[in-house]
Amino acid sequence: MARSITRGRNRKTITYLWIAALAILTIFLIYKELTALLYILATLGVTAILLVVAMADLSRGESSAGDSRP
Repeated sequence: MARSITRGRNRKTITYLWIAALAILTIFLIYKELTALLYILATLGVTAILLVVAMADLSRGESSAGDSRP
């Protein structure tokens, strides 16, 4: 049980480090006026999120919602 708590904290720490690193990168790119690069990175990020949503198994959620009908 203690391992699962440690893993959860480790994942949260890694997530917070990613958020901080991306925030620093964004501020640096704005400071150096590299908005074209920032625009490209933002476009790639949105594309990645859309691909994740497109590949998600949404049919599994629909079947469980359909079972709860009377």
